[in-house]
Amino acid sequence: MERVIVGMSGGVDSAVAALLLKKQGYDVVGVTLRTWLSQDGEEGRCCEIDDARAAARAIGIPYHVFNCTDDFDKKVVQPFIDAYIQGKTPNPCVFCNPEIKWEKMLQYAAVLQADRIATGHYAALVRKENGRYTVRKAAHAEKDQTYMLYRLTQEQLSRTLMPLGPFSKQEVRALAEEAGLPVAVKPDSQEICFVTDGSYADFIGEHAPGRVPGEGLFVDESGAVLGKHLGITHYTVGQRKGLGLALGAPAYVKEIRADKNEVVIGSEESLLSDTVSCSDVNWMSVPGLDSGEEIRCRVKIRYHHEASEAVLCRSADGVRITFDRPVRAAAPGQSAVFYDEEDCVIGGGVITGSEKH
Repeated sequence: MERVIVGMSGGVDSAVAALLLKKQGYDVVGVTLRTWLSQDGEEGRCCEIDDARAAARAIGIPYHVFNCTDDFDKKVVQPFIDAYIQGKTPNPCVFCNPEIKWEKMLQYAAVLQADRIATGHYAALVRKENGRYTVRKAAHAEKDQTYMLYRLTQEQLSRTLMPLGPFSKQEVRALAEEAGLPVAVKPDSQEICFVTDGSYADFIGEHAPGRVPGEGLFVDESGAVLGKHLGITHYTVGQRKGLGLALGAPAYVKEIRADKNEVVIGSEESLLSDTVSCSDVNWMSVPGLDSGEEIRCRVKIRYHHEASEAVLCRSADGVRITFDRPVRAAAPGQSAVFYDEEDCVIGGGVITGSEKH
């Protein structure tokens, strides 16, 4: 009987993943990685241990908790804070998955003599004809999580099971209710797991005292001063609400200039770009791009963005994406993820800039 470690967050998805694998005949062990504990003792939303333990008990599987708070702070929380201070819009989940969740679970798999690891992500694992592993969009697009998984390595993917790929959220909840799991009706978590209360800006201010830029200037694209802002960590590219500006026309954050402590304001039209640059690229279904090689694909520039037709080509520091039609608010620090015609992830990278030609 093949042993598999299932990462259990305390939510319904990971509990049902463990349930399905047990029904399929695996020797299942539940594991929670404690990644975050706030100053008032509140757990992060990815490590609600009491709920995970109760689910494991109901399924009838062994359960363990492993502490990863130091590594999580070093590899996820601090880079998140640094990125906002630099005027970027980070997505910590895409780095947490390979650098904490998968890395640690594979380490504990060796300790517990398990062959594989599994998660409750909505995605399908695929091995392409060239032998490389990738992830394919989930059968039900509204829950697809492949965008968050694009940084996983070939070794990590080769040891992974993702049993929820074929299911809808409604089907997963029905399976949990049928099995009597205590998390069957637990609401989904919508926010970043370690920001348990308040806003991102409040969190950054509390955890990086003395490093957070203070008030600065709103300026237009020509440099004219429009007013004062609260500090660049309060804003992201594309933001409209909460600016506190009365300009007689809709105003949006077009750019954040951390070096000048300025937030550039523009029209909605100014947010459009047809060329986006990426660095720190991770390739999945292909080993990379040769010089001069181009790949036609569809690209998502944020989690809730509908993938747009584009062409990839290699650049000096990563990839240059040319879209057939302009995309809106390509924010530095966010990820661009590339998909092929079969909805499999080709790869992805971190957005560094954008242009409109």
